Amino acid sequence: MSIADKKITVLGAGVAGLAVARALAFKGAQVTVLEQADAIREVGAGLQVSPNGAKVLTALGLGAGLSAASMRAQAVELRDGRDGALVLRLDLTKLRPDQGYHFVHRADLIALLAQGARDVGVQMRLLQKIDTVDLTGPKPRVMTALGEAIESDIVIGADGLHSPSRKALNGTIAPFFTRQVAWRATIPVAGDQPAVAEVHMGAGRHLVSYPLRGGTLRNIVAVEERSAWVEESWSLRDDAMEMRLAFQDFGPRVQGWLEQVEDVYLWGLFRHPVAPVWTRDLAQGGVAILGDAAHPTLPFLAQGASMALEDAWVLAERLSHAPLPEALRQYQAARAPRCARIVAAANSNARAYHLSGVPRSIAHMALRLGGMLAPSLALKRFDWLYDFDVTAG
Repeated sequence: MSIADKKITVLGAGVAGLAVARALAFKGAQVTVLEQADAIREVGAGLQVSPNGAKVLTALGLGAGLSAASMRAQAVELRDGRDGALVLRLDLTKLRPDQGYHFVHRADLIALLAQGARDVGVQMRLLQKIDTVDLTGPKPRVMTALGEAIESDIVIGADGLHSPSRKALNGTIAPFFTRQVAWRATIPVAGDQPAVAEVHMGAGRHLVSYPLRGGTLRNIVAVEERSAWVEESWSLRDDAMEMRLAFQDFGPRVQGWLEQVEDVYLWGLFRHPVAPVWTRDLAQGGVAILGDAAHPTLPFLAQGASMALEDAWVLAERLSHAPLPEALRQYQAARAPRCARIVAAANSNARAYHLSGVPRSIAHMALRLGGMLAPSLALKRFDWLYDFDVTAG
């Protein structure tokens, strides 16, 4: 299938939407991105782009931009939350030279992708809140909150957790509250900051932190188990004292970070099932979803951005090399098993980080022993994740 001159509408100007827009425009499609905000920007803090995601950015011609905007990670360290003692270190410098692992501010990655999309002719329309995606006609049609109907050859839903396109394909499926909430914040720092992600683990809670923007900022994500329901939102502000109280029994390094937090956001962590249906072929067009719209994942494997980048590449490649019905089928067949495995692995990490009592002591002892006897083995456990290269065909 040639997508040259096809009219493609992408819903959402996040990582998934901007990446797929650039990928498709490179192949000659007429791409418009609809974004509900009044500007293409990203609130929030840091994210991690692992080698599998970095390969996509490089293939999209944005590798140099990623290197300039990010910090190349040196290690991930698992630490005992109570005293900060090292449990296990994953030495990321042992990855192959072409396997970059990056810490990047979310806003910087969005800015890189947005400029990359504009550079290849993608049109951006702001203040476009989507009410529904209508799949009853020969072509998909998007209905905006202002009453405009936008018909396209292909609609791509990169519209996140509360995706109208996911709803059009799958109906409404209620998420499950994991009984965990997360705070996120950044603090300014001075001096050299090693590019190391630290995971401080405690009973029923853990905290992840790593530097951003050349070490001038420190990203903090702190997760606590609780029974109370919290709104599923990225923009709910909270009192920093609540976070400090939740981690008051953690070590002095964590306490020092939390004392500096002024602005903090809180969100409830919900488990959404991987969507059963990702695509639909219509008489004269089709629709597909990707990223969080297709497979929302908990943030315990740091794969949200990289999964979205992988999806974007695969969808664009399939659409440019196969007839539309076959391209859509191939896309879901290629992506769904891997994404389901990643979602399951993230769920497993959430449990492992929060152990208490005897199981916690046994698990930490096993990790320490394994790190001493076979230091490279722990990192090799992630070969299935980091070695994966969707751009290799």
